[in-house]
This record gives sequence, structure tokens and C-alpha cells, in this order.
Amino acid sequence: MAKSKSDTATLEAEDSATATGSIEEQAAQQTGTRQVRLRIDQSDLHTCYANAFRTNATAEEVIVDFGLNQVVSAQRQQTDATDADGPSGEIVFQLSNRVILNYYSAKRLVLTLGQLIRRYEDQFGELKLNVSDRTKNGSSV
Repeated sequence: MAKSKSDTATLEAEDSATATGSIEEQAAQQTGTRQVRLRIDQSDLHTCYANAFRTNATAEEVIVDFGLNQVVSAQRQQTDATDADGPSGEIVFQLSNRVILNYYSAKRLVLTLGQLIRRYEDQFGELKLNVSDRTKNGSSV
């Protein structure tokens, strides 16, 4: 039996509520019944932009490298990367930051990002990952 759009939205809302509940339960388990005050120190905060990432993992940790995908200019491609078929394209992934998380923190991050993206898509529409799906005529810009 096919699910209607409203059934899907209800299931997503239930998933979101369950994830929120589990996060709250985890926080309560970690801190017990006592109240804990959280103070955020931003004095050493650094901001960067990333349009790409790669992941790796060990038995103990999740490693996420962030950086920029940069297209090599057409002029440089013609002089540096010419083969029998003509100039070949190249993208350079310039790494700038590495974040290392334990699996518990990684799971909390995944749940939080999932909720954030669901809220964004509810407000603005689905984020299409395929570039050709995001353009008018199906041709990339």
C-alpha cells in the first residue's frame, strides 16, 4: 500500500520528535537529575567556509576533513593538462580543517544536522544534490 504525502510528513515528524526525545534523554542520562549550566566560550572561535568534505574513521573516532573544491582555470588546464583527447578538467580539493569526533558526538551531530535540514526543506523545499536537477533546463551553469 502506497503512503500518501501526509503519511510521509507524519512519519518524518514522528522521527524528528523521537530523535529530539532521544537527545533529551541522552542529556538527562549524562547529567543525571541535577541542573547543569552551560557557558559557551567563543574567545578562540575561528570561522571557515567549506564546500566539500571527506570522511575517514578508526575504531575510536570519526574524522571529517573540510575544504574547498576549486576548479582549475581553463587557461591553466590547456597549458598544464593536455592529453591526446585535449584539455582534461581538474578539480583541486584544498583541505583547510579537520574535525575529529568520538562516535557518540558524531551521532549527535548527524541527528542535529538531519533535524536542521528537515526544517529547512519544510520551509524552502527539497534540497536537490544533483546540480542538473537544480537548474532550469537540466544543464549545469
